[in-house]
Amino acid sequence: MAKASDRYIYGFHAVVSRLRQSPDGVFEVLVAATRGDARARDLVRQAEACGVRVTPADGERLQRLVGTHHHQGVVARIDGRRREPKLADVLETLSEPALLLVLDGVTDPHNLGACLRVADGAGAHAVIAPKDRSAGLNATAVKVASGAADHIPYVTVTNLARSLREMQEAGIWVLGAAGEASRSLYQVEHTGPTAWVLGAEGQGLRRLTRETCDELVRIPMYGSVDSLNVSVASGVCLYEARRQRVAAAP
Repeated sequence: MAKASDRYIYGFHAVVSRLRQSPDGVFEVLVAATRGDARARDLVRQAEACGVRVTPADGERLQRLVGTHHHQGVVARIDGRRREPKLADVLETLSEPALLLVLDGVTDPHNLGACLRVADGAGAHAVIAPKDRSAGLNATAVKVASGAADHIPYVTVTNLARSLREMQEAGIWVLGAAGEASRSLYQVEHTGPTAWVLGAEGQGLRRLTRETCDELVRIPMYGSVDSLNVSVASGVCLYEARRQRVAAAP
């Protein structure tokens, strides 16, 4: 029986990742009765091997549970209780200079999920966002993240400007992405501890966030559009930082 603390994730990537990472926190996997393909059978075998109950369900029930038709016929009921990661905890565990992604005002869970995925791919150590005016880590964000939500910490903070100052006190260089900045990301060194701060598409960084950054840097735009989706921009910035680190390694 579902408890108030339970939550649901959906999609093959998200469910398989959770079964691999923390099967004890998966209470039930619901699979559409119409899914008899090899991918679904493999998922059922993996769940049963972990001792997780598998329940056939119709598409309408799955849609009610997660609020979307894009569930791929797979939904998992998991333990929704989680220890909220803290920025200080993340920084204490690092074995290399920090590489952080900070999102200012990104409210679309699809964008959040895509940012988590690209941050994990680039080897970032955490994604940070304010608790207010930001997307929550809901089922949609987890699904779009394709398993990255189980690997990269998503840190929510009460006061973003204060948290940026805490990063600066810890020796992290805070770079804000802004189209009007004089220097491009290719002219800035990213090899030291770095936090990239990106705002929502169209709105950009809020005033106080901009003022708190150590430097504003632009992504060069060579075509007719003047901005990128925030997840694409995150990938450009983080992978340039990773490229520089690889090039500078002995």
